[in-house]
Amino acid sequence: MIDVEFQNACSGAQQLPSEADIAGWTRAAVSGLSDAELVVRVVDEAESAELNGMFRNKPVPTNVLSFPFEAPPGIDSVILGDVAICAAVVEREAREQGKTLAAHWAHMVVHGVLHLQGYDHIEPADADRMESAEIQIMHTLGFANPYEEVL
Repeated sequence: MIDVEFQNACSGAQQLPSEADIAGWTRAAVSGLSDAELVVRVVDEAESAELNGMFRNKPVPTNVLSFPFEAPPGIDSVILGDVAICAAVVEREAREQGKTLAAHWAHMVVHGVLHLQGYDHIEPADADRMESAEIQIMHTLGFANPYEEVL
């Protein structure tokens, strides 16, 4: 079973997706696992900036941050980690990019969950692999390629 804990730490968010949507997008992004646990936390700009500053040395809000869980050696765990998504940044980016809010939220959830599974986009080959996975997952969810220009 894929267990998704939803946390809303953002009192000012007006248009959050439902917990069911977030869980569905998360489950679509978890590949090859029959058991997994993770947290999806919606945060405000202050918390996003604090987390981004502490863990990436960039003290500004960002759309999504992923914190993979690393079990101690010899310990098996189904915990993938935590994903923090900044509602205000997602809303602003969706508007600026001409995307529906649902499509951008889905993309941020998928992107964050893929990071928990070891995907990254630092090297070009890794970025291509991650983007291909994102595009495929988004298509299965009924959304367009998130990297195509909409405007």
